Amino acid sequence: MPVPHRDTYDAVPVPHRDTDEPAFPAAADRSQWRYRPRRAFWRSRVLRAVAVVVLLALCALVILALVREQTGTQGFLVGLGLAVLPVPLLMAAFRWLDRVEPGPWKNLLFAFAWGAFAAALVAILANSFAVRWIATATADPDSADNLGATVIAPVVEESAKAAAILLLFLFRRRHFGGLVDGVVFAGFTATGFAFTENILYLGNAFGEDQEVGSSGIGMVTAGTFFVRVVMSPFAHPLFTVLTGIGFGFAALAPRGKRLRKVLLPLAGLLLAMGLHAAWNGSATFGGPWAFYAVYGALMVPAFGLLTWLAVWSRQRELRTISGELPAYAAAGWLSPAEPLALSSMRARQMARSFAGRTYGPAAARTVGEYESFATTLAFLRDRARRGTAEPDFPAREQELLHHLWQRREVASPSLTYAARATGRVWAPPQYLDYSGYNPYRS
Repeated sequence: MPVPHRDTYDAVPVPHRDTDEPAFPAAADRSQWRYRPRRAFWRSRVLRAVAVVVLLALCALVILALVREQTGTQGFLVGLGLAVLPVPLLMAAFRWLDRVEPGPWKNLLFAFAWGAFAAALVAILANSFAVRWIATATADPDSADNLGATVIAPVVEESAKAAAILLLFLFRRRHFGGLVDGVVFAGFTATGFAFTENILYLGNAFGEDQEVGSSGIGMVTAGTFFVRVVMSPFAHPLFTVLTGIGFGFAALAPRGKRLRKVLLPLAGLLLAMGLHAAWNGSATFGGPWAFYAVYGALMVPAFGLLTWLAVWSRQRELRTISGELPAYAAAGWLSPAEPLALSSMRARQMARSFAGRTYGPAAARTVGEYESFATTLAFLRDRARRGTAEPDFPAREQELLHHLWQRREVASPSLTYAARATGRVWAPPQYLDYSGYNPYRS
């Protein structure tokens, strides 16, 4: 029985493959892989990239100089060595979450650099100015410090970090498709911010230890390292992920829902500020026991809930692949087993391994590219069906189908094998004959 064509119940039609060749011109080399509409010079990607790199480089020079001035050279080096320890683990965790449709590294590096340099610079300058102004106005430096930590810092820091997510949402919209992207961008931004902040705190703690000559487990440096790196390396990512979730929901909103696209990120930002304020306030006003109470009653459950939401969003992405790609299989672009294999991370890995063992490393890369293009095609169609796709949807769809077509001879058998080997589709046992026929022996 033929598989029903998806455009019989979807509003987005699928190009039919009626011949043995695609109905669009073939691109000969990698320089022509991407559909590139013409842009005015001021919107040139090269111009934007240069401007961003220069801005972040200047911010890096200024913020690192300020931190070194506060901590001293020796404290700066100690803080740098200790603060870098959780960074690879956090980056690997967020990158793992983004495995279904990995975004370009340049977006993630921008987010990290913005958090580490631009957001940290804005935070240290704005917080210092606000605290000095409050202390001068009230003639009460202690109250100014407490107010700065619990009110000013959460507002300034979360707003500065949210700017990176906003820029990616506006200018990298093609790579910002939903909740997972919002969580990953927010996580990288906050990881960068926490990295620079930890250098400052750990460097200052080391300077205190040097002044009083303390050593061993009672050192201020050891206590600061335990609280900031061991107990709560996820604190800043947890706050900012709430903002990222708001932007993720906004990315899923249909075109024309402009109020929703504004209110959802704003709600996420306000939640991030509130959680950040509760965290800082517990340490500032409540003492150690209040800090541990907030940590156990608020931070740990929030971290667990957001972790569940992130994993659920990743599974939702796999369900999107299994729901959208059968339309292209029905039209003849994919084999029937490929959508099932592409919606399983285990089957995708097995397909690459099979191609590498059978045909060599180049074939494994080809299968990986095929999986990436097919995943992008599924998400593109999903956005088109929900009314959030870009105006160049037909051109991008044709482009992606072209890349799948050029890799099908290697990728299709590998994915079909992986679908059968992982039980995604049924295959007869090798030791049985069915009416005198066994495909493993023919």
